[in-house]
Amino acid sequence: MEIRDPVHGSIYYSDPEVAVLDTAEYQRLRAIKQLGFSEFSFPGATHNRYLHSIGVAHLAGLVFDSIFRVYPFSKPSVKPRFRQVLRLAALLHDVGHGPLSHTTEQVMPPLADLKIKIYDEQEKAGALADTVMYKNRRANHEDYTIKYVTDSPIAETISRSFQDIKPLHIACLIDKSLQCPDDFFIDQGVDFRPILSQLVSSEIDADRMDYLERDSYFCGTNYGKIDTNWLIQNMTFYRVDDKLYLALNRRALYSFDDFLISRHHMHLMVYCHHKSIIYEEMLNRYLTSPDCTFVLPGDISEYTRYNDYRLHEHLASVENPWAKRIAQRRPFKVLLEQHNTTESERPDQIRAALEKEGIETIRASSKMRLSKYHSASPEERAAQIFVVDQYDRWNKPAPISESTEIFKRYEGARIIDRLYVAPENYHQAELLLKDRKL
Repeated sequence: MEIRDPVHGSIYYSDPEVAVLDTAEYQRLRAIKQLGFSEFSFPGATHNRYLHSIGVAHLAGLVFDSIFRVYPFSKPSVKPRFRQVLRLAALLHDVGHGPLSHTTEQVMPPLADLKIKIYDEQEKAGALADTVMYKNRRANHEDYTIKYVTDSPIAETISRSFQDIKPLHIACLIDKSLQCPDDFFIDQGVDFRPILSQLVSSEIDADRMDYLERDSYFCGTNYGKIDTNWLIQNMTFYRVDDKLYLALNRRALYSFDDFLISRHHMHLMVYCHHKSIIYEEMLNRYLTSPDCTFVLPGDISEYTRYNDYRLHEHLASVENPWAKRIAQRRPFKVLLEQHNTTESERPDQIRAALEKEGIETIRASSKMRLSKYHSASPEERAAQIFVVDQYDRWNKPAPISESTEIFKRYEGARIIDRLYVAPENYHQAELLLKDRKL
């Protein structure tokens, strides 16, 4: 099947892949917006996770073809098998997202309610790193993704349509903590799981390459524009012992720097736009209110019926003041905005003064760093991306974090502190700030 994508042009899906796309569980992503409330700031940002995921799988295939164009696999069937499991993992990486994405994770049930068989099996086998956390924590969208991939009609479709790929193999690329039960990712003694997982989720993966370009396109901004083709052409592999890791030719290192900066600027200027933030804050206040009646079910069939539209309909039907503000488009308004590199006490001082006068305020602090590498766990740091010298083979490959100054230059966090007040109180709050010179 040919799909005309506004970002990547014509992209193609095989009949077995289309069978996955056509499941009701996957079609649900058409009703989950990629950028949640961002459409209130950028009216064009109404694209959905369905379209994004289709683009991610397309890019994953292109990257795989570039990296392994001349790799000597043991037999002809290995290459298409690895390529296919990667495309499926890329296609399904977001399938578990809740309505309006991350904010509604507050009302997800305990993880045990999802009854994820593979988690139970791996816990009994002692394969889960933190059994206590597994048993007691709240579910998140990644847990729903694993449920969809391994125990739902999507899993049944995969089992019917792909004879040499099991749903668990796909899940192993989405969730790096899962134990693979066989040698599926091994060829000639080399483990390909690390590099394939990195193409699904890492500092430079197919997911980020797609959403940066796609979000930039639909928001109508220049932030997020990256040299995707050059990056893909220069992606390669590097072997450490018996494992294969993602690598980048040094000549594309500046494009990688630009990639990270573009993503950073998208967070600062688009993803953390003041309107998006206040709507998320108001939704959070409703979802944590004692009278909130919106909860996400653990049953995967019922969960499939929950999307953005259902949440918006719910918000319009209840009397909670926060829900009504969202439904009626009456958000709190920015009174103060500060951009800092360190924590500031001023917003709290102003908030205290305003609330003393009976003016309700919302303080929102958005903290962003260039890379998740700064706060990565030892396990994540171990799965490094390497830089190789295509024209200097005597120069030993090095981790990308040691090959560019970008991590050091942007090591500090950027903090956007905002104070919001109700529009009906804005003039009074503004006068108080001016009179008291706060």
